[in-house]
Amino acid sequence: MSRLKITLRVDFDSVHAIGPGKVALLEKMRDSGSLSQAARELDMSYRRAWQLLASLNQTFREPLVLTSTGGSGGGGTTLTEFGEAIVAAYRQFEKETNARAEKYFGHMLKTVSPSRTNTRRSLTRTQRSPTTAAARRSASR
Repeated sequence: MSRLKITLRVDFDSVHAIGPGKVALLEKMRDSGSLSQAARELDMSYRRAWQLLASLNQTFREPLVLTSTGGSGGGGTTLTEFGEAIVAAYRQFEKETNARAEKYFGHMLKTVSPSRTNTRRSLTRTQRSPTTAAARRSASR
């Protein structure tokens, strides 16, 4: 049987947010001490990891991560105390939210149809609402 899992994204405003990808990146950087290693472990490009880190550091008035550039001793990353607090708050909120989801929806798990794959599937063109598809076709004419 499946288990419920809530995926959270906290929007601080219309531009600034934190979610599972950014938190996972922070955790991997904390554990490895390296942005590039964290990106590899998350199967993410270094560029994307750097963009997420820049976004995190722009979201808050104080940095979540301190970086040092490479050299003879190599570079590295260290989570600040504030960065650690953000990760802890997110994970605690996630834990509490998942417990609440279990309370409200857990009894419904037995009614969920078995899935064919582990990934969510998007609707194909033929499965979409006919009105939506028709509206799209007429709009493109």
